[in-house]
Amino acid sequence: MTLVLGIEEQQEILDMQSVLGALEILYSEEANGRALNRQRSDTIVTNQTGIYGLKSMDGVVPIFDVGAVRINSDVITWPEINGTKRRVKVPAAPGNRWVGLILLFSVSTGEPLAIFPDGFIQKMRVGGTSGLGVKYMSRTDSKVLGIIGSGWQASAQLSAACQVRDFEKAYIYSPTRDNLEKFIAEMSPDFEIPLIATVGADEVVEKADVLLCATNSLKPVIDGTKIRPGQHLGSIKPCEFDSITYQSVDRLAIHTRNTKPLHEVMDTVDMEELADDQGWSAFQGAINWDEVPTIAQIIAGKQIGRKRDNEITCFVNNLGMGIQFAAVGAKVLELARAKGVGHELPTEWFTQSVHP
Repeated sequence: MTLVLGIEEQQEILDMQSVLGALEILYSEEANGRALNRQRSDTIVTNQTGIYGLKSMDGVVPIFDVGAVRINSDVITWPEINGTKRRVKVPAAPGNRWVGLILLFSVSTGEPLAIFPDGFIQKMRVGGTSGLGVKYMSRTDSKVLGIIGSGWQASAQLSAACQVRDFEKAYIYSPTRDNLEKFIAEMSPDFEIPLIATVGADEVVEKADVLLCATNSLKPVIDGTKIRPGQHLGSIKPCEFDSITYQSVDRLAIHTRNTKPLHEVMDTVDMEELADDQGWSAFQGAINWDEVPTIAQIIAGKQIGRKRDNEITCFVNNLGMGIQFAAVGAKVLELARAKGVGHELPTEWFTQSVHP
């Protein structure tokens, strides 16, 4: 049987601790050559409201006996909000909904194991990866967390960080005050530490031992002159940090060296974001990115995450990978089977009796 799960069912069974455990195994496997990831592919054309992008990525993790394909069918715009250009996916599907799917397959038999929407796992795997950056690169005595951003991704960043460090408080900033206050009101019941709204990003930077950025901005959201010794910094996009930040850190790690998706673009597309891969190349400077350790190498003990308490460490979650969806998807499938969650469909609907 092939399992179909909705977002609500995934939220019911998948917690951050499970995600962290699955990802930690994954990155150890990747660092030792036992997991394989394909370069992300984006096919991009214009439509009536902006850009249409068909994105796919996949990965295989034999230890979980799972291969995964993640597919997004996106309508994308770049509005300017509070003076900053942002990347916004439009819920253009019927019912004001977004479209993204994860397909899981068995490595042993090739059969389809599960199909489910990607949005919740997408958030959790990003947050979990950042959380592992905190675990392996921040000071163990870090007490103050800082979050810049109050959207969909920020909640997972907050959850993952609090799973790996005993923070006493968290300072949070978002340029849209209403969103910030709503975020704190919704998140506070789930956390034992106080979540404190700030009036600016500088206040978060100045107070945080661990600073995580979770925005959709295409421009830097912090001032690199404000960072200080001993901090750990994390971003979900390279362009959230300015060049001063990158040049000031003592120890830097990235998610993957496969930094640029394969873009197939129609000639009529004028897409600023494609010009420099979301700001990545703008911060090359004197840094040889090909020599920067990956978080997988650090988790596997092949590189050092932090050597001294006064080091400024930084993890840049520069690009997502298909193997994340294989690992977390396998955990979701395991939990769903154990708890009897989801809808079973005949595997015969997705297999065939003729040679493909």
